[in-house]
Amino acid sequence: MVAAKKYKGTVGVIGLGIMGGAFAKNLAAAGWRVIGYDISAARRREAARAGVEIARNGVDVAAAAPVVLTSLPKPQALVDTARAIAAAKLPRKTLVEMGTFKIADKEKAARVLAKAGHAMLDCPVSGTGSQAAVGDLIFYASGNSSLIKRLRPMFKAFGREVYDVGAFGNGSKIKYVANLLVAINNVASAEAMVLGMKAGLPPQLIFDLITPGAGNSRVFELRVPMMVKGDYKDATMKIDVWDKDMQVIGDYARKIKVPTPMFDASKPVYIKAMKSGLGAFDTAAVCAVLEKQAKLKRKKR
Repeated sequence: MVAAKKYKGTVGVIGLGIMGGAFAKNLAAAGWRVIGYDISAARRREAARAGVEIARNGVDVAAAAPVVLTSLPKPQALVDTARAIAAAKLPRKTLVEMGTFKIADKEKAARVLAKAGHAMLDCPVSGTGSQAAVGDLIFYASGNSSLIKRLRPMFKAFGREVYDVGAFGNGSKIKYVANLLVAINNVASAEAMVLGMKAGLPPQLIFDLITPGAGNSRVFELRVPMMVKGDYKDATMKIDVWDKDMQVIGDYARKIKVPTPMFDASKPVYIKAMKSGLGAFDTAAVCAVLEKQAKLKRKKR
């Protein structure tokens, strides 16, 4: 008789896209029982191949797992998921919301869940899809501190570190700060690459010599290899999804009356990328926009 497999715990994942799919795969590889769901059949099949048990819907995920991670594309999907779980009259669950949305949208979902006896954490992620794939993520957890502490082993199974940043909503606030810098640094990296290439420097040489110097950044390290190749198809953050994040950040900055001149200056470059048909490509594709504006023609390798 074969002994039943021993798991470190059970966790659900609703939304198995670039980020959620990586969460699920890494948790399964780390010895957790993972139950997942996504509206995309392709995403479900991909997760199943990685050892994730696929549920029929989000409510079934919550029914089988005491803790559920949500990685959803739009706030309405989050609210709809919260309502469905609340209506199912399940025993107490903890929902860990990991997207980048307006705080008001997360608070709305949290209220729906609380009325049904469930708890929710605001826990955005710092890192790209490529970082998620290798577990190189930072989690900004906010809400119930005792829950965050208890879930630390789970977070460490698919990320590098989790920080308790206090009251519900603080996780989103620090994520806005982080993503503001990412938005600016990504365009700045592309601008620098185009300057160097138009000056006649080989793209790889620019990357090799900037990374050890004072001009380097984590964004430069992550995005410029794609700019060196001029290939943005293998997206770890799509431009059209990133546009949603930028809208959230901009709205919040205006709400609290903070000027964001550099962030605002980067916005038109992303808009131009979307209008140029690059919305489904990685955000590094802003380099292609600036190359065109600079009338830069790359030498064939």
